[in-house]
Amino acid sequence: MDTKKMMMISLSIAILFTQEQLLVFLPNVQLTVLLIIVFVSVYSFKESIILITGYVLLDSLYMGGLNPFYLVPMMLAWYLIPISYHTIMRRTTNEVKLALFAFVFGFVYGWMFIPFRMMQLGINELWPYLVADIPFEIIMATTGLLTVLWIYKPLYNLMNEVVITKNLVATKSYK
Repeated sequence: MDTKKMMMISLSIAILFTQEQLLVFLPNVQLTVLLIIVFVSVYSFKESIILITGYVLLDSLYMGGLNPFYLVPMMLAWYLIPISYHTIMRRTTNEVKLALFAFVFGFVYGWMFIPFRMMQLGINELWPYLVADIPFEIIMATTGLLTVLWIYKPLYNLMNEVVITKNLVATKSYK
């Protein structure tokens, strides 16, 4: 991996982390799903895994002190995006398909935490926890759907111009 690509991945991690911290006061409203889908679209599978690993480690260190009940499900959930994108979705750039994927992912992300939270908190019944989490899953799913539908294509075009062509300056004027 060349230095420019490592720098772009580092900047991508910084963008992911910063936007999440700026929106932390709104529960499950964030651009993380959109941004990871955009980054996975322009980076290779290996580069995407490196990006997600760096992001999750940074976020977990900052928010949870590397708590395994937080870090492991988060890592597993975010890894589903590049795995799905490079296999099931066959590297599509169709924003409708990606938006539907983001919607489903909003629920899957929440479900990944359920077994870990149940173990950590000593909860023996699934249904009360699942019912309590549904509003937050709906918020994340809806946010993912709408942001991918509205913003994916312009972000993808910009990232494609910057990352894939290795032209680190966007030359197109967006007036």
